[in-house]
Amino acid sequence: MMYSEGDYERPVPTTDIENINWRPHFTRDYGRIVHSASFRRQQGKTQVFPGHESDFFRNRLTHSLEVAQIAEGIADRLNYFYSENLPEPISGRLCAAAGLVHDIGHPPFGHNGERALDAKMKQYGGFEGNAQTLRILSRLDKKALFDKPLAGDDRAGMNLCYRTLAAVLKYDRAIPKRRKNDSGLSKGYYASEKPIVDTIKAKVLRGKPIPKGEIKTVECAIMDIADDIAYSVYDLEDSLKAGFLTPAIILAADDKHLQAVAKDVEKQVGRPVDGSELMSVFVDLFKDIIPEKTDDQNGAIVNFAKAVQGSHALSADGYTRTKLSSQLVHEFITGVVFEYDADYPALSKVYLKPETRFKVEVLKQYTYKSIIYSPRVKLGEFRGTQLVTDIFEALEGSKGELLMPNDVRERFQMSENKGFRARTICDFVAGMTDRYAMEFWARLRSDGAESMFKDI
Repeated sequence: MMYSEGDYERPVPTTDIENINWRPHFTRDYGRIVHSASFRRQQGKTQVFPGHESDFFRNRLTHSLEVAQIAEGIADRLNYFYSENLPEPISGRLCAAAGLVHDIGHPPFGHNGERALDAKMKQYGGFEGNAQTLRILSRLDKKALFDKPLAGDDRAGMNLCYRTLAAVLKYDRAIPKRRKNDSGLSKGYYASEKPIVDTIKAKVLRGKPIPKGEIKTVECAIMDIADDIAYSVYDLEDSLKAGFLTPAIILAADDKHLQAVAKDVEKQVGRPVDGSELMSVFVDLFKDIIPEKTDDQNGAIVNFAKAVQGSHALSADGYTRTKLSSQLVHEFITGVVFEYDADYPALSKVYLKPETRFKVEVLKQYTYKSIIYSPRVKLGEFRGTQLVTDIFEALEGSKGELLMPNDVRERFQMSENKGFRARTICDFVAGMTDRYAMEFWARLRSDGAESMFKDI
């Protein structure tokens, strides 16, 4: 069996009113996610380009919706082609639920906001987006409370099924409680959530001994692949629409830039990669707009004009961009492979074929290196880092709790412990949208641009 009764259990037992036989457990979790404030707030968090620049660009919410759909599509395909290997179908709804929440823990201003919060939390358990996702689902969201506090905390978050919580555990390791100030970001889950993680493992592994290495459920693996596909395709599409990238710009990339991207791809695929191999991906991608070679001068001019026209079409023509994106998503989904694990069904392997994985990583790493590190995007990120740091320091300062909403202030005042108070501040700041963070900061620093009558 792919699923057992333990998978459907929740940290807090459901009431008779909630125990609706006709509503599947994972469908109920999907509904709780969609109706949560934490899920809605993703609409105010930047994906690559700030939302105020254009309604076209993706934000964390629309990105998560796309990841959810791709994840469900992967599950549908695996259920069709691997039906003989599966004792029962993989739950597409559970994979979609994991896609909806995979970025729910991201703070304002993306990875720079993440690094700013981690810098303030290095002595108190750190900060990391995936760890915050689990914390929101299992602690912070205001859906359920424990009758008896678990690990000193009575909050049970959305009270999702253990198998649903397992689907967001991308990194099966606890973040150290204290780290050096110059240490990089540590991925995992917070030590405070270890009792929850231990229970999740016991339930999804059906009481069997925990195998060596990090565990990742089949639904988590599907969600992770869907996230990579969405990043590789749709960040490129947004970049083409914005004009930050064109086929001409990509194909004319200098060797230094290609080598830098190749190094990042090497880390992901685990083998040497050179610039020419990387460029072959784009040559194949844009082959329809690359004219044939000609020795005739007039023919060369015509070919040049056609190349420029084709390059421009990917930025200006929505039909052309959509066709390219659809082809890539379909190609990548068909490159997913499944291996059933009879001993640990929940840990069955899902992965991309090597050639597909390479192409996904090339598109993802090239776009990231070209756009995220561009001065125009970096300028906004730098501002975000300063905003997040300023807000945190104001709240942790003398009488900083007076700047907090009532419910956050009440929790802050529950303990004098510095770590507890720092985590309370961190949770509050991490939950801010980009716009809310900017407004909050303006009320701290500006000369009266924001109204005192607007609630905090």
